[in-house]
Amino acid sequence: IGVRKVILITGRTIDQGKNLENKMSDEYLDAVARCEMNESLLSEIGATEGDTVRVKTEFGDVVVRAAKDDGLPDGLVFIPMGPWANAVVDTDTGGVGTPGFKGVEATVERTDAPVLPLKELIASYKEA
Repeated sequence: IGVRKVILITGRTIDQGKNLENKMSDEYLDAVARCEMNESLLSEIGATEGDTVRVKTEFGDVVVRAAKDDGLPDGLVFIPMGPWANAVVDTDTGGVGTPGFKGVEATVERTDAPVLPLKELIASYKEA
């Protein structure tokens, strides 16, 4: 139980896409404020599906809900594209207009901290 080094990838999902026009909704929060990982990794960090986890990279950290996806290999976690993923990816686009959404070195750990609602999450960007 503790902190685990992982590789973070982000991407689009069906649930994320169908809630793009409804970003202030609970459905959007549930669709994108999540970190998917396999059962082995959940167990290693002492978490179960629905617990909150902190994902931290050199670019920032964010608290999201843990979700089980046994299709992911050990050591790989996935956060759907959105404001919560944006909190932990490199904002430098290298001139192409798109941040680095794949292959980000990160750590993940269980936490008791809450998932910030969208407005509070965006406000926290200003404080950083």
